[in-house]
Amino acid sequence: MRISSIVLVLWLVIGAVAAGQRHYYDRPVKDNLKDCSRSGTIAVTVIAGPLNYIGLNPKISCTMPEPSK
Repeated sequence: MRISSIVLVLWLVIGAVAAGQRHYYDRPVKDNLKDCSRSGTIAVTVIAGPLNYIGLNPKISCTMPEPSK
């Protein structure tokens, strides 16, 4: 079980590095909270891990509902 934990952590670190290389972290945090597609793309990129380097380019698109009046 220890080796699988190490592999999982490495997988996620590689995904985080891939998201950084694609400049997904460049916007200020307050803008990321408003844009669910950007946050979703970052999350999917981190989860995809090393698959990013063999051509996988995950993107998420979503819209937030408008508040009722």
